[in-house]
Amino acid sequence: MLIYNAEIFTMDKQGIIPEGWIEIKKNRISAVGVGVPEKIKSDDINADGKTVYPGFIDAHTHLGIIEDSLDFEGDDCNESTDPFTPQMRAIDGINPFDRCFEEARMRGITAVASSPGSANACGGEICAIKTAGRRADDMLIKTVGIKFALGENPKNVYNNRSETPVTRMAVSAIIREGLHKSRRYTHDMDSYYSDSDNCEPPEYDIKCESLMPLLERKQKAFFHCHRADDICTAMRIANEFSLDAVIIHGTEGYKIADIIAEEKIPVICGPVICDRCKPEMKGLELKNACILNENGVKTAVCTDHTVIPIQYLPLSAQATIKGGLSFEKALENLTVNPAEILGISERIGSIVSGKDADLQIYRKGENPLDLMSEPVLVMIDGKIIRNEVI
Repeated sequence: MLIYNAEIFTMDKQGIIPEGWIEIKKNRISAVGVGVPEKIKSDDINADGKTVYPGFIDAHTHLGIIEDSLDFEGDDCNESTDPFTPQMRAIDGINPFDRCFEEARMRGITAVASSPGSANACGGEICAIKTAGRRADDMLIKTVGIKFALGENPKNVYNNRSETPVTRMAVSAIIREGLHKSRRYTHDMDSYYSDSDNCEPPEYDIKCESLMPLLERKQKAFFHCHRADDICTAMRIANEFSLDAVIIHGTEGYKIADIIAEEKIPVICGPVICDRCKPEMKGLELKNACILNENGVKTAVCTDHTVIPIQYLPLSAQATIKGGLSFEKALENLTVNPAEILGISERIGSIVSGKDADLQIYRKGENPLDLMSEPVLVMIDGKIIRNEVI
C-alpha cells in the first residue's frame, strides 16, 4: 500500500516532507520518499495534500485497567493490600473492550503506556500497548518498567488504616528494602548458576524476580512524584541503585529543572488540563513542560487517563503551548519523545522505514492538537482503523 501526495511530518531527521509518499508492507513502513512514487495502484491512498503524522502516544495512562463507567468491579489499578507489589502486572488487569480504547483510536492515539496506580510504594509492571486489539497479549509492544510512587498517595492510603507507610521516610525505606532484597537475591542466583555444586539457589521470591530486570537496567524505574522534594528523592534512590529512571507527573519540575537536567532524567508531564485537586499538586503550572525543555530535559505529555479522558491528549499538548512550548516541541511530546522515554522508539514515534505503520492523516492546514480536530484516517500496524473517505 502507498499513501502519496501527502505532507509528511516524519518527526525524524528528515523533518517535514512537503510532498511525499509512504510505502507500507504488512504492518511496517517499508519506505518514505519525496515527490511522486513511480508506480501507483488503484487501491493506494491519494492524500490529496493532507498531512500525515505518526500516531500519538500517551506515555502514562491507566487505560483498560480502570474501566469506563464502572466502579470497583472495573478498577484493577491498585492492589492496595500490600504497599510493595512489583509482581503485579498491568497487562493482567487490562480489558481491551473498554470503550475508551475506541475513543483513543478515533483521536489518533495509537499507543499508550498503561500503568498500575500510585496507592503503593511500588505498584507493579507498566506495559506499552497498541490501542487496537481484542487480546492484551497481541496489543503488547513491551513491558517498559516498574511503577513506584512517592509522596501523598501511599501516605494517604495506609494512614487511613494506621499501617506503614504513613511518612515519606517510610515510603522510601520500603522501596530501598525491596531493591536491596532483589539485589541480594540476584547475587545468590548468580552464585548458584556459576557454582551449583557448592551453592544452593535462594527460595523463589516473585517480588525479587520482578525487580531483577530493573536492577540490570533492562527495564526502567518510573517514579510517580509531583513535589520537587519527591522528585529529588526519586533521583536519590535511582542513583543509589543505578536505575534508569523516569519521572511521572513532575508537577513541580520547573522549580528544579536544572537539577533534573544534570541527572539526565526525562519527565512525563501531566495531567495538564486539570484542577489542583490535592495538596501536592498546588504547584501545577502550564509552564512546566516549557521550562523543563528550555533546561534540556526530555519531556512527554500525558493524560493520566482516567484523570483526563484519553481523547484529550492532543488538547493537553496544546495547553503546554499556551505555557510557552513551541508547536514543534508539543508534537515531539506526543510522538518521538514518549517513544524514546518508554524505550520503544525502535517501533513507533516517527515515520521512518522499518517502524510500525501507526499513522494518522488530517485535512490540509488543520492543527492536529486543536480541540475540534480529528484525523480522517487512522492506521495501526498497517490496518486502517478509521477512514472518513479521504
